[in-house]
This record gives sequence, structure tokens and C-alpha cells, in this order.
Amino acid sequence: MITKIFVLAIYVAILFLIGILASRRVKSMSDYYLGGKKMGFWAVAFSARATGESGWLLIGLTGMGAIAGYSGYWVVAGELLGVFLSWQFMARKFKRKSDEYKAITIPDYLQSHFKSSTNSLRIISASVLVVFVVIYVASQMDVTGIAFESMLGIDYRIGVLVGFSIVLIYIFIGGFVAAVWSDMFQGILMFFGLVLLPIVVWFSMDHGAGITEGLNAIDPTLTQIMGRSDDGWMNLFTILGFSMIGLGFLGSPQVYVRFMSIKSEHEIVKGKWVALLFTLLTDAAAVTIGILARIYFTSEGQDPEAVLGTGGEDVLSMITNEFLPTILVAIFIAIVLSAIMSTIDSLLILASSAITRDFYQKIFRPDLKDEDLTKLSRIVTVIMAMVALGIAVLLYNLYPDRQIFWIMIFGWSGIAATFCPVIILSLFWKGYTEKGAIASMITGFASVILFKFVVSNLESVGAYFVELDVLAPSFALAMIVGYIVSKAFPNKKIKEMV
Repeated sequence: MITKIFVLAIYVAILFLIGILASRRVKSMSDYYLGGKKMGFWAVAFSARATGESGWLLIGLTGMGAIAGYSGYWVVAGELLGVFLSWQFMARKFKRKSDEYKAITIPDYLQSHFKSSTNSLRIISASVLVVFVVIYVASQMDVTGIAFESMLGIDYRIGVLVGFSIVLIYIFIGGFVAAVWSDMFQGILMFFGLVLLPIVVWFSMDHGAGITEGLNAIDPTLTQIMGRSDDGWMNLFTILGFSMIGLGFLGSPQVYVRFMSIKSEHEIVKGKWVALLFTLLTDAAAVTIGILARIYFTSEGQDPEAVLGTGGEDVLSMITNEFLPTILVAIFIAIVLSAIMSTIDSLLILASSAITRDFYQKIFRPDLKDEDLTKLSRIVTVIMAMVALGIAVLLYNLYPDRQIFWIMIFGWSGIAATFCPVIILSLFWKGYTEKGAIASMITGFASVILFKFVVSNLESVGAYFVELDVLAPSFALAMIVGYIVSKAFPNKKIKEMV
């Protein structure tokens, strides 16, 4: 225990040092929210991936690999495709336009792109950001408590408070620069930890049978890459649900503010390969860790969740404690915290910018100076974090059997379904209008709630939509409604040209 706490203390000290160094670069609002748009490709690529992956990569995806078997690799395929499309076709166009508009937040970009004369678009986008960011941050804090409890034996509530305090301090000091620099440090830890762990475990296990043989001995359906059900439609919906998680990389604000912050389009070209390699190796490693844990810890006919925790959330803790010496277990605790905090810091800054700049300054106090807004941003960041903390503790008390993977995906899906269709259409279709964008955002937001709490409970089709989850159908509806409304209510210039 002393070794683990010592290593954790070193990790925290490094984060605080990053915050202090970053604070020296915060001289304006642009610095606090975007690092002055001077970030390099290594920092942005690692930060974007660490932020996009979050605690679900280590706790959620490893558990999913253990429960789903080979079909869990569809998550890897979907994420890899999403990252490729985002960096290859969208990032440079978005960077060019956001620089042209001098935007420092996503609502800034949308307001300028549609030349909006009202604040409707800014209010809706900022409101949705705040709602789903708080949910997503709460799920990350929830994972922090689980990590402390399962890997350190420290009470869940204490773990949540410690994680909350750490991330809040270095964000409060250094803003976006601290978030990106710490994300890079944390992303490197995540990368090497995840890639090396399955190799160590594999060579430490008894090789009497291969992975496929080991899974078949437990449950032959675990090796069915096309799904584990006898129902073909159920398998299709499951595959789509896993692979469509990658849609969230096509415009999610917490990822796209990284493209705003990079110093040039040329850096994006180089950063693409870093992001793709990170995604492929870390995601594949996470699923593989889960599969190896399923072989090692469970046997035929045994309920995996009874052994590995709800949704397999105990997989990482069990496998590190079984195969690694204490010093490396301590480092893995830091890696888990890295995955969680790299997302929390980015989301809190994103939500803070939505409230302070997009609500307060742009709508109520356009005369407010940058230095005053930066101070207010820090206060708002603390308040948002406290609200998320309260929700996390509430989830823990009310839903002890909650599945971490899908709670995180709900928050991720809410942000993605609301913003990704709007970003995509704004970049690639000149006929997209402000009314169409508003319709897309409202549809995406409402559809996530509709599919999660209504459609998934329908007797006839509910089970299929549980497997599909909320992102893909919500995303599709938001695109379709945005197109229809833009066609029905075109801009005057476009109408005249037609």
C-alpha cells in the first residue's frame, strides 16, 4: 500500500508541476481556452486521443472484452475508422474555418459560420454542452472512485474526492495548456501501459491452449466475431452498436477544440498518424486484456460478472494484481487515473467556456474584459466539477449495479449526437442553414433521451435498440432532420441562386 501511495504521489506532483508551468502561458482568454492556438501535433494528437478515450478505455473496454469476447473488436474497428475520417477529411477544414472566424469555442464557430443575428444557436449549443458534459464528467468521477476502491482498497467516496481535487487544482492553475500538456503525459502512460500489459500477461499464462481454444472451452460464442446471438438481427445491431461509437470522433467539441488549438494545418497531417497508431494499439490491447482475463479467471458455465464485476469493471484490477509486481500495479493505478483525468479536465474547461463566454460574455456582458472572464471561468469550473461530483455519488448510492461502459457512452453519445451532425454538415454542405443546425441539435439531444429511456423499453424492438445503443440512430435522425429543415427553410441567397 505504501508503494502504491508513493507512486501516486509522484504522479500527482508531476500534474501539479505541469499546471504551474502552464500557468505562465495563460495571459488571455484564448490562452486559457485554447493555449493561444500554438499547440504542436504531438501534444494535440495525444491530448485528443486521451480525451476521446477516457476511463472507459481501461475500465469499460477491458470489461467489454471480457464479456463480449472477439466481437468486442468491433469497437476497435469503429473507433479507428472514426479517428481516420476525422483527422483525414474534417480536421483541416475545421481548423481553417475556425481560424477565419477567430473562434475560441464551438458555439463561436457555429455563430460565425451561420452569420447568426440572434443568440438562439449559441444558447442551444452551450446549454446542451453543459448538460451532457456534467453527465459525462460525473461518470468519469464514478470510475475514479471505483479505481481507488478496486485497486487501492480505499473507500469509493474518498477516491472520488481525491480524484476530483487533483484534476481541479491543475486545471484551475493552468487552464487549457495544463489540460493538453497533462493529457500528453497521461496519454503516453496509457499507451505504454495498455500495449505492454497483454504481452506480459500472455507470457505469464499457461499456454496449454491458445486464446481461441481457451475461449471455446468457456463459451464457444465468445469466438464468434459476428456476434454471440442465434438471432442474426440481434448480432447486426450489436455490431453496429459497438462500431458506431466511432461516430463520436466526427465533431465532438472536446476533441475539436484540440484542432482549434493546433498551430497549423500542417501539424494536423503529422498528428493524424500519431492518433491512428494510438487508437489501434490501445483499443485492441484493452479488448485483448479483457479476453485474457476471461480465460484466466472464469470457467465454463460461470457467470463472468459474478467473478469480474458488473460489466467486467474489475478486470484491470484483477489482472494487474495477479500478474504484476506492486510497483507496476501502482503505476497502473496512475495510468487509470490518467485516462479518467485526461477527459475530466477537457470537459470541465469546455463546459466552463460554454457558460462564461457563450452565455455570460456574449449575451449579457459583451463589455467584459478577458482577464475578468478568465477569473470567472475558474470559479465556474469549480462549480461544474462540484455538480458532477454530486451526481457521481448519487449514481453510486442509487445504482450499485450500474454498468460503467454504457453510462459513459450515454454522456459521450449525447454530446456527439448533438454536435457531430452539425459540424459535418457545416463543413461539407453549403446549403446547410442556421434553422437546419438548430433542428439537428435539438433532434440529436432529444433522440438520445428518447432511444435510451423509451425505445429501448419497447416490448417488440427494445432489445435490439439496447444493443444498438443511442448514438447511431440519434446521429442519423439529426442529419436527416437538419437536411429537411435546411431544404424547407433555405437562406435567401441560396434560394435566389436556385
